[in-house]
Amino acid sequence: MTEKAPNPGGSGTAANDGSSGDPAASRPGGPMPGDGESIVVPPSILKQQAGWASPEDRPRPAGGTKTEEPQIFASNVRKVDSSEAGYDENPPSVGRLGVILGTVLAVLLVGSGVTLYMVNKDNGSSEAKPDAAKSAPATPTADPVPPVKDDAKVLPTITGDFGKKADIQVPSDQPDGSFVVKVLSEGTGAKVDKNSWTTVDYTAKNWNTGKDIPSSFDQGQKQQIFQAGTDALIPALDQAVLGKKAGSRVLVVAPPAAAFGAQGKPDMSIGAKDNLIFVIDIRNTTAPDATVSGTVTPPPAGFPQVKDNGKKPAEITPVAGAADPTELKTHVLIKGTGPVVEKGEKVVVQYTGALFKDGKVFDSSLGKGQAFSFAVGGGQVIQGWDQGLAGQTVGSRVELVIPAALAYGDKGQGEIPANAPLVFVVDILDAGQG
Repeated sequence: MTEKAPNPGGSGTAANDGSSGDPAASRPGGPMPGDGESIVVPPSILKQQAGWASPEDRPRPAGGTKTEEPQIFASNVRKVDSSEAGYDENPPSVGRLGVILGTVLAVLLVGSGVTLYMVNKDNGSSEAKPDAAKSAPATPTADPVPPVKDDAKVLPTITGDFGKKADIQVPSDQPDGSFVVKVLSEGTGAKVDKNSWTTVDYTAKNWNTGKDIPSSFDQGQKQQIFQAGTDALIPALDQAVLGKKAGSRVLVVAPPAAAFGAQGKPDMSIGAKDNLIFVIDIRNTTAPDATVSGTVTPPPAGFPQVKDNGKKPAEITPVAGAADPTELKTHVLIKGTGPVVEKGEKVVVQYTGALFKDGKVFDSSLGKGQAFSFAVGGGQVIQGWDQGLAGQTVGSRVELVIPAALAYGDKGQGEIPANAPLVFVVDILDAGQG
């Protein structure tokens, strides 16, 4: 989900090795000009209304890794030390009495420091003080996620159709602590494998309180998209979809260890011992090496020509003698039938990038076997991408002719020379809230 609403566990972007990682590390063409020494954090971490995506809150049995306009979270620009009281200087108009009083106060402070030192001195012993070393609380460890079961003695009653908000009736009896993943209706689509990009709708409820938890069906919300089995979300969602088919509705009963752990989620009124109920509709799943298909509309005159090479990088033939473009141009090679991509949405794409001048390919996700994801309009990629992909439809293949000013400008990047216009062929595989 975007920063507009809570999302169940957070979001991640696949690195080339198939693990979840930072999109800045694998963005097309490499890091953008100006990537510096400030720490950049996406708004999905800074602005979560309910904090589903907060990485420090995510209970998981093992580590995982974990985009929307980047925000400056911290900088390496040091604050200049200054004295609030001015004791390090002799300010005008203080007068001699002020200086004397300041000196007396300094002496008293030094004396107090010596007294505190003597009180706490260990008399030369090398043994650690009990109150310093032994009284500190032990670092808490997360409870292990219990094994997944497909049934339990007591389960909620679920009604409603796939693709619509489920009606969840909470039993009067308490759950037995099992981590239940039960297929309510099986779909006929592709199976969700580890690292597959998966889009889901979900309805959720707190078993202990009976209260609703924010849902993807709520006003203004969208389907959740994530890479399954990479610890990008809480286990209640991340693990629950693995091995299931697209089109399936799945019931999940998650004990604390499979949800938010012993700390709970106070900002969502989820306690440390609360069990959660999810009804998950698996809308789509996309393999990391997937591409789009459909009827191709050849580029018009003046556009570089594109040859499809299946799961290999596309071949791009430049227009001989063409002048460098001064504005962004787009052409839809294959028109997808999916929803329109909106600014702020997370999209999953395959791409091939080449130099406009000679068609030399400098980067391609297809050569890595791993689709790339980012938030449209979030400043995580070059401006030509942010501007050229917003408003396109899922399932489309789009050719982008990007002037240098909307690419890497006069700095260049890697194999991309300074002031070089670029051509990209981009397959929009899926989109949602992440």
